[in-house]
Amino acid sequence: MFIVHSYGLAILFCVITMLCWGSWANTQKLASRNWRFELFYWDYVIGILLFSIISALTLGSIGDEGRSFADDLKQADSANIGSALLGGVIFNAANILFSAAIAIAGMSVAFPVGIGLALVLGVIVNYAGAQKGDPTLLFGGVALIVVAIILNALAYRKASASDKKVSTKGIIVSLIAGLMMSFFYRFIAASMDLENFESPAPGKMTPYTAVFIFSVGIFLSNFVFNTILIKKPIAGAPTSYREYFTGNFATHMTGVLGGLIWGLGNSFNLIAAGKAGPAISYGLGQGATLVAALWGVFIWKEFKNAPPGTSGYITGMFLFFVVGLGMLIYAGT
Repeated sequence: MFIVHSYGLAILFCVITMLCWGSWANTQKLASRNWRFELFYWDYVIGILLFSIISALTLGSIGDEGRSFADDLKQADSANIGSALLGGVIFNAANILFSAAIAIAGMSVAFPVGIGLALVLGVIVNYAGAQKGDPTLLFGGVALIVVAIILNALAYRKASASDKKVSTKGIIVSLIAGLMMSFFYRFIAASMDLENFESPAPGKMTPYTAVFIFSVGIFLSNFVFNTILIKKPIAGAPTSYREYFTGNFATHMTGVLGGLIWGLGNSFNLIAAGKAGPAISYGLGQGATLVAALWGVFIWKEFKNAPPGTSGYITGMFLFFVVGLGMLIYAGT
């Protein structure tokens, strides 16, 4: 299988994760013009599972290093399989709420507030599990990102002052999603031997196998979580599975593409975690917040009609995010 051996390459993989995790929601924005997010989300989950299979059968099965996907799956013990599955369930519960937050508040709010919170708490949780990286730089970077989150929330409040109901719901749903999102990575990381991908401890899994099991957890739990939201949505009228099957091929493929993009970022992030450490790898990946905010502000024009003074908050948010992410990178050098 393919293994990352240099810190520089690990950081590159984390940057790719950042771009993927910060960009997949564009497919939801595209589909939302005539497609409910609950219906989009099924295609998105299928895309995640599909990419995990492709990754496992290619990068996870070629080369001379480590165990192949098939061999690794056979020897994995039930505790580690259960941990990766649980990670998928937790992620899916958080991410489906996060998708609802995007539908309510837009990318430039849902990402900085929800994923920003997930970044902060997730770094703490993952550093506690595997203490790798300079803690001063690591948590200093996290502190700056907290400031960026606060600035974004202030910008959103100012821009949506005329509709306080929407503002409150968008931020609350984002915060709940972010709180839940901060815990999934620790469970999938615990199922792997982060110290030795080439020859993992017996029962532990390589990142390719762990990602596959994690994706199965997402897929299976979606029958519960998404069914609930289809019948009792957070926003809008209920829809149905019958409506899902009326979607055309292009609409379904938009959702699948979103899942493939997120899945690529997820795989690269966990492959990099062995060299960079889970706290740094997760933290940089969740720098997707910055990427998504750029999409939301400059492409989707989500603050187009904001009152004077809002741009100052947005500029400050970007500056604090960039410096904070830079500190996370140097924390591992």
